[in-house]
Amino acid sequence: MTYEKVQEIVIDGKGHLIGRLTSIVAKHLLNGQKVTVVRCEDLNVSGSFYRNKLKYLAYLRKRCIINPARGPFHFRAPSRIFYRTIRGMIPHKTARGAAALERLKVFEGIPAPYDKLKRVVVPAALRVLRLKPGRKYCTVKRISSEMGWKYQGVVERLEEKRKAKAQVFYQRKKALNKLRTKATATVSKEVQPVNAKLAAFGY
Repeated sequence: MTYEKVQEIVIDGKGHLIGRLTSIVAKHLLNGQKVTVVRCEDLNVSGSFYRNKLKYLAYLRKRCIINPARGPFHFRAPSRIFYRTIRGMIPHKTARGAAALERLKVFEGIPAPYDKLKRVVVPAALRVLRLKPGRKYCTVKRISSEMGWKYQGVVERLEEKRKAKAQVFYQRKKALNKLRTKATATVSKEVQPVNAKLAAFGY
């Protein structure tokens, strides 16, 4: 997957396979690109929920016996799970790797100002394109909520409010576009000579 170097890429995480998306994002971060991933709670993991829950429980058992507060730290929030997956694909203990991680932002839901920005998907990481139909998969939010993440309900409520606002905006935009098209058709004959003169000058 190739992107032109832009100010910031905003990726909508919904429906992407976590490992495939992570590898692509990690490469862009190391190449100097700023990346923001929203809706991390809707990322998909291949394999049944039961299998992935057992994997996470095995991960929780990996701790310092003498003093568990020393680490490793087991993040429960979907955005932090995604962040840690990316960290595993980056040499984060070097200056280059630390700088790459500084370029990454991860969020549950779509907070402002990203709700007003253009969001993209990564076809090479989409579950519907990469996972064979009929194969089992689960979402990160289900794993997180069963492992102790407390904010699934809060995020869902905020997302419903955001979608309602977006729907109102879209309906208004459609109505305005309809009026603009109608107005253009009405005055097309009047502005034809002006457009012809402008065309002569190369506009």
